[in-house]
Amino acid sequence: MRRLLLLAPLLLFTAGCGVVQSSEDEATDAAREAARKVGERLYSQRPRTAEEVGRSASGIDGVEVLRVTGTSTHDGDGIDLVVRTYGSAYNEWLDPDEVAVRRCFAVRVSPESEWREVPRDVDCPDGRPLTFAPPPEPPRLPYEELDAKLPRVPEGGRVDEAEVRRTLADLDLDPAIRTEVKADGGRVGVLLTVQGNHFDPQDCLLARVGPGATEVWVPPRIQRMPGEGGCTVGFALDPQPAPH
Repeated sequence: MRRLLLLAPLLLFTAGCGVVQSSEDEATDAAREAARKVGERLYSQRPRTAEEVGRSASGIDGVEVLRVTGTSTHDGDGIDLVVRTYGSAYNEWLDPDEVAVRRCFAVRVSPESEWREVPRDVDCPDGRPLTFAPPPEPPRLPYEELDAKLPRVPEGGRVDEAEVRRTLADLDLDPAIRTEVKADGGRVGVLLTVQGNHFDPQDCLLARVGPGATEVWVPPRIQRMPGEGGCTVGFALDPQPAPH
């Protein structure tokens, strides 16, 4: 009789809620969700190499990259990552302590990947997590040189776009620096930028040459964030104040 009384609360709980998922299953679901967020973080239509994708994934907290298959996101089936993630759960009805697991999942990165695609459960391969060399340092943008060599046009004068372009050519810029020049309303705007990672602030340098004023500047950090439009030649011609 005593045994039946002890079991009664558990039987009522099970009858009222259906089959209770084990804490290990819940922890595995949490690990799978962490792997799904890896795919979400890596989702992009921008071409990337296996090294770039692996480096990005390994930089996410709580994620270990154990295998990388493929050469680039836009070749063949893209890139498959095997990642190991962590999950935990605690059910006071079933467990005296929190249950923690580490599980492995395959995450696909390609233009054909679906947004929020659910990763596949896989066995963890043997060996230690992969390590990736840090990305090469981007070339320095030549602020002082550009400011010193851009033409100064007096008030009432005319800006020569060809002269501005010759000035940029004479700087002998690193090939990784992209340049853009645009004339509008008697002024010439200049953009110098390097490829970013689409997460951190973009490195760029803006300039505007007009009658009576030649300016060179770096936009504020908030305006250099992806999607903010601060690193464009149009912004060089018509800059907007930074949001407060």
